[in-house]
Amino acid sequence: MSFDLNTVLFAFGLTLFAGLSTGIGSALAFFAKKTSTKFLAVALGFSAGVMIYVSMIEIFFKAKDALQGAMGERAGYWVTVISFFGGIFLIAFIDKLVPEIENPHDMKKADNTSILETPEAKKKLMRMGVLTALAIGIHNFPEGLATFTSALKDPSLGIAIAVAVAIHNIPEGIAVSVPVYYATGSKKKAFWLSFLSGVSEPVGALIGFLILMPFMNDVIFGVLFASVAGIMVFISLDGLLPAAREYGEAHLSIYGLVSGMIVMAISLLLFV
Repeated sequence: MSFDLNTVLFAFGLTLFAGLSTGIGSALAFFAKKTSTKFLAVALGFSAGVMIYVSMIEIFFKAKDALQGAMGERAGYWVTVISFFGGIFLIAFIDKLVPEIENPHDMKKADNTSILETPEAKKKLMRMGVLTALAIGIHNFPEGLATFTSALKDPSLGIAIAVAVAIHNIPEGIAVSVPVYYATGSKKKAFWLSFLSGVSEPVGALIGFLILMPFMNDVIFGVLFASVAGIMVFISLDGLLPAAREYGEAHLSIYGLVSGMIVMAISLLLFV
C-alpha cells in the first residue's frame, strides 16, 4: 500500500502535535508552589483519576473489541483479561526490581522539616514520576500509530482524533511532571521527562509505518493495549493514590481523583 508523501507528512505532523501536547501539562507544574502538600495531593489524585479512567473505560475496551473481532467473543474476552492482569504482574515485578527507599513511611524529620524536603520523599516521588512516564510512553506508542493510520486513511478524521488525543495528553503530562518537579525542584527535568513520554507517540507512528505495519494485527494491538491498561491501573493504585493521601488531606486526593476522571471523560467524548 502506497501513500502520497504530503499525506504521510501531514499524518506525521498531526501525530507529533498530539504527542507533544504532554508538554502543555508539564508546563502547568511550573506554576505550582513546590512546598504545597495540598497541591501535590490534588495533583497526584488527579493523575490517578486520569490513568484509571482512561485504562478502565477506554484502553481496556478498545483492546477487548480488537481481540474479540480477531478471536471471537469468548476467547477475545479471556485474552483481554489475561493481558490486563499480565500487565499488572509485569509492572509489579519491575517495581520489585527498583530498590525501595529506606523507611518509606517515616516521612517527617525530627526538626519538623517539610516532608517534601526529605530525601526519602524526593526519591519516592522521582521513582513514581519515572514509572508513570514509562507507562504513559508505552501507552502513547500504539496511540501514535492509531492517530497516524487514521490520518492516512482520512485526513479530516485524523485532525479530529489528533485534537482529542492532544487534549487528553495534557493531564497525562501533569501526571509525569508534578512528581518529578516536587522530587527535584527542577522545572527542566520535569518538562523533559514529560516531553519524552509524549515523544513516544510520533516515534510509534514512525516505527509503525516503517516496520510494524506489515505485521500489526488486532491480536497484537489488543494484547498490547490491555497490558498497558493493567500497568497504568497498578501504578495509580500502588503509587499515585497512596502518595496523594500521604502528602495531604484524604479528601483532597479523592477530589483530585474525581476531577481527573471528569477531565479525561470529557476529552474522550471528543472521539464520539
